[in-house]
Amino acid sequence: MTETTVGIGGAAESTDMVLNIGPQHPSTHGVLRLRLVLDGERIQHAEPVIGYMHRGAEKLFEARDYRQIIMLANRHDWLSAFSNELGVVLGVERMLGMEVPERAVWTRTLLAELNRVLNHLMFLGSYPLELGGITPVFHAFREREELQTVMEEVSGGRMHYMFNRVGGLKEDLPAGWLGRARHAVAQVRARMSVFDDLVLGNEIFRGRTRGIGVLSREAVHAYGVSGPIARASGVDFDLRRDEPYLAYRELAETLQVVTREEGDCLARFECLLEQSHNSLDLADACLDRLAELPPGPINQRLPKVLKAPEGATYAWTENPLGVNGYYLVSKGEKTPYRLKLRSASFNNIQALTELLPGTLVADMVAILGSLFFVVGDIDK
Repeated sequence: MTETTVGIGGAAESTDMVLNIGPQHPSTHGVLRLRLVLDGERIQHAEPVIGYMHRGAEKLFEARDYRQIIMLANRHDWLSAFSNELGVVLGVERMLGMEVPERAVWTRTLLAELNRVLNHLMFLGSYPLELGGITPVFHAFREREELQTVMEEVSGGRMHYMFNRVGGLKEDLPAGWLGRARHAVAQVRARMSVFDDLVLGNEIFRGRTRGIGVLSREAVHAYGVSGPIARASGVDFDLRRDEPYLAYRELAETLQVVTREEGDCLARFECLLEQSHNSLDLADACLDRLAELPPGPINQRLPKVLKAPEGATYAWTENPLGVNGYYLVSKGEKTPYRLKLRSASFNNIQALTELLPGTLVADMVAILGSLFFVVGDIDK
């Protein structure tokens, strides 16, 4: 009688495999690593491993004065630079009890919405690319260039605008800029149907995203998820409407908070796309208002050394990716004693521990891409 022993290796039913996804090259959305525990093709456990891009921005805030921290703040989410700056200056202005000129308020609102569309276009193009569809990203970059041109003209920067100042904006708008901005908005709006037809109308895209990565409303609240991801799960919350800042109170009739109930990858993409349409409408409303305003100042005159009075405040805004907050503590000096950043991506990415277990490895990229994060916004 002959006995033969056959090695079955990793094919044993009781064997789990640990798989590292990333860290990826920094030329993508950033360096993120996922540690997955697999049972065959199904994910049992998922742990986001962050910190590869950590730059210690919060400690650097404490060594810079209130003019210099704007430069640091606009870099953690490099797709939302103007909105990042905005939160800082709103916090400092609140500490100072400062009123900002009306022209600055409406111009800030306009540029914030243009920045929101720029952010969303990047994900509207890159998400189908991650699922194998290369065409939409070319359309997305064409539309981004339309808006980047007017943003660059007004600020001098393509990504890091450095246009906000405590008390208003760096300088007034160039002559004829409102007309060029209106033309750019019209051009982008005329071609946004590409994403409705080419992406949402694609049966392969819908098959890869419908019913995949369903995030419950309870998980949204538990992890502090916000922005389009939260609203895709039925959480009807938007700071522009619920705690209005800038000129959003006067834009209440134009502002639409887009929600879905499904909470899956498809719903998150649909929320992002519809929100882009609405942001273009808001931009047009701001352009109309700015055209009606009489000439006037765009900022407040500041002392040579700017010091915030002793105290603390929290300023939060509805950034393109979700709630962005700055907790500012001042001891009456020219630098913050403490400036704590609450970034949208940091909370949103934690939901992966809830979303990925039980799903297939093949669906991991679809779920990961639908969270629309920037790694610098996670690592800060």
